[in-house]
Amino acid sequence: MMSNSANLECAINAIDQANQQDPNREEIGGESLPREYAYSLHMTRWLFELEPEPSERMQIACRAQHIERWTMPRSDYGEGRKNYYQWRQACGRMHGRRAAEIMAACGYPKAECERVETILTKRKLREDEDTQLLEDVACMVFLERYFAQFFEDNPDYDKEKWLRIVRRTWGKMTPRGHSAALKLAEGMPAHLLALLQEALAAPAE
Repeated sequence: MMSNSANLECAINAIDQANQQDPNREEIGGESLPREYAYSLHMTRWLFELEPEPSERMQIACRAQHIERWTMPRSDYGEGRKNYYQWRQACGRMHGRRAAEIMAACGYPKAECERVETILTKRKLREDEDTQLLEDVACMVFLERYFAQFFEDNPDYDKEKWLRIVRRTWGKMTPRGHSAALKLAEGMPAHLLALLQEALAAPAE
């Protein structure tokens, strides 16, 4: 169960209200929801799968992982990997700033607001347990909810590119994330399961 802290309830509600403004939609169980709101629900669900008693800061960070992302479209940053990473970094800074603003308005101390902002920028990935947990959660959401559609949407990608994508995703995760991903993979479509198995059988140097 999610904590009943008044501050936490205030922050989660504010994040949800922001993400419910997303004009894009996602279908969940036959219901059409604002896309980033749906994404935030996936993040919360997987957080509790990986960490049954998460801290308030992690509940907020996961809920705010993509807060208002539609306001910063990928198309604003041009093509190519360099521009893609610049966009991702800009999104992370924006998400962190918005989460910190909401937390401050809900009564969290400055240090805790700054902590969540740091987690969401992922500047300390691999060095910080909270940041790494956020990454594990995000990778699980991608694999469960978006990997299959991403595969269908990019028929021009050759096999080697897909193997690199899978290996990069795997490389971001901890053993805890790997265990959850392998269990999830059992229910994947055959072509995606085969891709995962091949990527992990001979990982990139």
